[in-house]
Amino acid sequence: MLKALNITVTPLSPACGAEISGVDLTRPLAKSVVDAIKDAWGQHLVLVFRGQSLTQEDQLRFASCFGDLGNRKKAPPQLRSRAEGILQDHEKILLVTNIRVDGEPIGAFGDGEFWFHIDSGYAAQPYKYTFLHALELPSRGGNTLFSNMYKAYEAVPEALKQKLKGMKALHIHEYNRDKQASVLGDIAGIPHHCHPVFISHPDTGRKSLFVDRLMTVRIEGMSQDESDAVLRSSMTSASVPSSSMNMSGEMAIFLCGTIAARFTHARIFPTRNGACFAAAPLRVRNSSNKLA
Repeated sequence: MLKALNITVTPLSPACGAEISGVDLTRPLAKSVVDAIKDAWGQHLVLVFRGQSLTQEDQLRFASCFGDLGNRKKAPPQLRSRAEGILQDHEKILLVTNIRVDGEPIGAFGDGEFWFHIDSGYAAQPYKYTFLHALELPSRGGNTLFSNMYKAYEAVPEALKQKLKGMKALHIHEYNRDKQASVLGDIAGIPHHCHPVFISHPDTGRKSLFVDRLMTVRIEGMSQDESDAVLRSSMTSASVPSSSMNMSGEMAIFLCGTIAARFTHARIFPTRNGACFAAAPLRVRNSSNKLA
């Protein structure tokens, strides 16, 4: 194991995010280093590690310092073409890319913008953390925006907070990038789950907003029109600049329940200039309305 390193934490924006330097993620980390990273993570929600040249094994080893790794959630057969590729072959890694080989996608989700979303918010037990490693990026564009859902909750008007207290919202994952999931029709074979609109950190009790533009389709107990209006208002709170950080490239890790992520247009150039990410999820063990 390495000796404890002199870690430097540099905040990146008032909303969230910090850059971590003084850590080599290609080598095993001492417990004191892991603890320091956890502490910074709790304060800044998104951590960025620049200048790292990681193998897939390095990424998985680093991610495993923080708990048991979750398996990649596979799409149902009728949606699998949107989320699978010919090089998507590791159960704990999701390859997000628009790159094609001989006309076949090598990974998931392809071209264009990816709307704000909470990783695995459609599952009964969402992931706790996501480890996002940029492998190949376009010469411009392809940024990732992170929204602080603590700040989004704080921006919700008090009257609306009281109205939504204790209410749940339905999240559906149709494996789209820039089209909201549909609440119409039979969703029995499509990944979905209801979660509280507001969730609380189990240690601090701090509340965050748990809805997103891509997958949250309805607030239970409301008419669809009322639900749509409330969700639009809530999502505006999550996407304003004061709640968001814009990042390009490198290695980032983020706390899923308090962060919504959005990928901007990644492919506006030839195929090999596309964005290619490997995301390793960390499984959450506790109840769905708490964030571990």
